[in-house]
Amino acid sequence: MISRGRFLAGLGAIAAAAAILVAVIVLSTQDEPAPRFAIAGASAGRGKAAIEGYGCGSCHTIPGVEGADATVGPPLDGFAERTYVAGVLPNLPGPLSRWIMHPQQIVPGNAMPDLGIGRREARDIAQYLYGLD
Repeated sequence: MISRGRFLAGLGAIAAAAAILVAVIVLSTQDEPAPRFAIAGASAGRGKAAIEGYGCGSCHTIPGVEGADATVGPPLDGFAERTYVAGVLPNLPGPLSRWIMHPQQIVPGNAMPDLGIGRREARDIAQYLYGLD
């Protein structure tokens, strides 16, 4: 007959092994880290296409965007970890989308031009940026 202490120790070891197994399964099924924000209805894939279409790489270095290696504006790697957008807006989906659509209204005279980007495209671009390492 097994003692109660040994039985409980065995259960603890089984629980620990199960927790490790669950963690390994969860981590191994993730293709890439989740973005800091999941913006409802936004698509990082569409955001990347919009970034390419609007030529954002002519001013910024943007990971994952071919040829986007310019240094006019700041590099956009690790974007989700930044506290502010343009030094004045909190780095949250709403303010970031407004900045993408109307940078000259927010900081008149800054180097980023108003490109006529619509709300949906701005949200898609924001979703792409939040997924950058």
